[in-house]
Amino acid sequence: MQTEQIHVKGMTCGGCVKNVSHALRTVVGVGAVTVSLEEGEATVQYDESVTSPARLRTAVSDAGYEVDAAPAPWDRQ
Repeated sequence: MQTEQIHVKGMTCGGCVKNVSHALRTVVGVGAVTVSLEEGEATVQYDESVTSPARLRTAVSDAGYEVDAAPAPWDRQ
């Protein structure tokens, strides 16, 4: 299992957190999802042989939220 952090823009309430969580959980290969409204991010554990970070980001975008495609400065090496 791999872990991916996705920076999500546009979440304003608990309903948004629920929507993003649901969108990610419907992706085949996703094992666990944690979404933080305060941090504006989703942490996803997924099977890399079944899905990809791009597919996870697409699921969030398809749910109506903006995904920050660029890694955060602290994620860059």
